[in-house]
Amino acid sequence: VSSDRTATRIARDIKQAIRAETGLTASAGVAFNKFLAKIASDVNKPDGLFVIPPERAASFLAELPVGRIPGVGRVIQASLEDLGIRTCGDLMRLSLAELEERFGRRGAYFYEIARGRDERPVEPNRERKSISIEDTFPSDADDPSWLLGRVRELAEGLAGRARAAGVRGRTVTLKLKLADFKIFTRSDTLPSPTDRAEDLLEAGTRLFRQSGLVGQRFRLLGLGLSHLDDGSAAEPPPADQMSLPLDTGDAGRD
Repeated sequence: VSSDRTATRIARDIKQAIRAETGLTASAGVAFNKFLAKIASDVNKPDGLFVIPPERAASFLAELPVGRIPGVGRVIQASLEDLGIRTCGDLMRLSLAELEERFGRRGAYFYEIARGRDERPVEPNRERKSISIEDTFPSDADDPSWLLGRVRELAEGLAGRARAAGVRGRTVTLKLKLADFKIFTRSDTLPSPTDRAEDLLEAGTRLFRQSGLVGQRFRLLGLGLSHLDDGSAAEPPPADQMSLPLDTGDAGRD
């Protein structure tokens, strides 16, 4: 069995496990290095699986917008587009010397990444600094009650991931992507670490209501947990603790 087929099967298994555990969808990408796998995972959100085999990498990259390259923000993207560089195919027409002259040490990175070269190792056992979950909607949504329902699902999914990882966290971050693809984040640091869905829901709901964006059309919501510990110092929640009901009656008010 070829390695890409094996990886594809693993990706499908992971997606199925996420759905079974959290009820949420997940997108996945399969490729021969970290850069291409990350790009592939964004192709068919929110519930897709995209594979870039080695023989298709060159044609895929030729049409890839430079804004999709990790590390290329709006300023660098504008600088590249001023040079007529809008895709990795365009970027490949510049020599290493030209790129280094214009972008310094980043020039070598752009030169390699435009050709699909990424030698960074995968580090599955590195220390986890944060844990997060996202939900990209099939169509833009502006109904506060519906959106708070998605916050509830994210809180439950994030709590499951935290427990599976054996961690608790103090800082809850809500990610909001609008219909125009502008991204905003709102964060709150809790008094003590938690992995409880109730705590995450309460914080996420509060952050949404206080975001100043209620009434806007949203493309994506995400929820994250950081400032993690292994949970060993935290008190376990009472066995008879009840789930908090989701009150959406005043979702449109700050």
